[in-house]
Amino acid sequence: MRNLLSFDRLIRSLAVALNAPSALAFIPALSLGAFWVGGERALIATALGFPLVLAGVGVLRDRPASDGRRQRLSGGLLANDQFDMELGAIFDATNRSGEDSACMAVALDDYNDLLDLHGQAAANHVAEQFCARVLSMIRGTDIATRIGGNKMLIGLRPARQLDLEACIQMSGRVQSLVEHPIILNGTGVYMSCSVGFCLHKNVSDDTAAGWSDAATGALVEAQRNGPSTIRAYSTESRRRSRIRTNLRKDFEAALDSGEIRPWFQPQISTDTGRVTGFEALARWEHPQKGVLGPHLFLPFAEQAELMERLGQTMRHHSFTAMRDWDRAGVVVPRIGVNFSSDELRDPGLIDRLKWELDQFDVTPDRLAVEVLETVFSRRPDDVITRNVTGLAALGCCIDLDDFGTGHASIASIKRFNVSRIKIDRSFVAKADQDPSQQQLASAILTMAEQLKVETLAEGVETPGEHALMAQLGCDHVQGFGIGKPMPFEKTLDWIAAYRNKINRVPKIGRQTG
Repeated sequence: MRNLLSFDRLIRSLAVALNAPSALAFIPALSLGAFWVGGERALIATALGFPLVLAGVGVLRDRPASDGRRQRLSGGLLANDQFDMELGAIFDATNRSGEDSACMAVALDDYNDLLDLHGQAAANHVAEQFCARVLSMIRGTDIATRIGGNKMLIGLRPARQLDLEACIQMSGRVQSLVEHPIILNGTGVYMSCSVGFCLHKNVSDDTAAGWSDAATGALVEAQRNGPSTIRAYSTESRRRSRIRTNLRKDFEAALDSGEIRPWFQPQISTDTGRVTGFEALARWEHPQKGVLGPHLFLPFAEQAELMERLGQTMRHHSFTAMRDWDRAGVVVPRIGVNFSSDELRDPGLIDRLKWELDQFDVTPDRLAVEVLETVFSRRPDDVITRNVTGLAALGCCIDLDDFGTGHASIASIKRFNVSRIKIDRSFVAKADQDPSQQQLASAILTMAEQLKVETLAEGVETPGEHALMAQLGCDHVQGFGIGKPMPFEKTLDWIAAYRNKINRVPKIGRQTG
């Protein structure tokens, strides 16, 4: 195989050399030599034969690699390792030819949502249609491979007309074709894609691997700027990519060193005023940048596929806090921990959680599994659904987080055995002053009462909002007006101070006649 590759590269190198403009300079010398050696017949043969040789080696240069090299998958895609080898050949050929080539990365937008809503078989069908459409837009001599479920890498062979404008135009044509509806179960599904590309001349790392990494970096930049976006790799994107890479490395090191841990925000009962739990909120205690919130580092955790590890870290610290509160004689009935979609897709989640609870001697009913409302649109047969219903069967409290911002149905709330609805703060803010806000909050609370589901209002910041939520029948409240998120070390002092405050409130005795 290695000898075949070497021979093929030799032929391609010869083809590039003979097709270069400098090769024409040898025609007079060859003709004169032919005439000197063989007379007029040799001269005529040379004059007629040399153009045929040039045409033949041009075909060799542009022809696809041999079938043995290609090992194409279905639809004309190359296997990943074959793509890497051929991209290396394109990289070397571009260096010699003086022309330009490009590596492109194309990804379907919102693929995970499609997977969650319609299942794996439907997602595979859409991905195959996507790949077929992209392949129809490239030349037969170009190469492509599929990476993961929704991404393709493309290698465009050298061409004189290949420049920034040509790549942008091609990217736009690919997007237009992908956006045509795909028929799924008799219904048209509309998808979009993002594109990142890197011209050969812009590669900073003088390797084919660096070239494909640059295209992938441009794709990440496109995805960060919204769906159906095109980005070209540049010096600025190289700088941003380096910053993201460094932050990802810092994030992974922070998980190892314990810099990332939960801060705890109290939740209290509107009926008794007592602490009913804490929510664990991720914080990065950065040694130089100070305390960073999750909106700054969660994107890096997702890109680096570290969400499951972050979840395990958060649960470890949360269960440790629960054990330490118990040892200190402090009553904290429940702790809320957010579970990401990545964690909920793990088939072994429930077994791992059982082991973690057992290690810290925490009963399942003291854990509130906080799940975003978007999870509840999933099909009933997927892994996420099985895990959520399994956690409820284990005895955990299922908290439906940010309620009102997604599209959970009433049937889903019952099917998932939701224990508590967390009303999003967008419905709570100014509810004591804005009648329309009050109507929305009241409608949610009435529905929850009919379903016999507990309620918690998030983002309560003023005494007026607190009082209104209590009046409307909300069971629990949480927000800056109650207490800000704090590290574990400060929770004991906060609980003691809050208990003293509650005890000083005069009791209103029941009147006797």
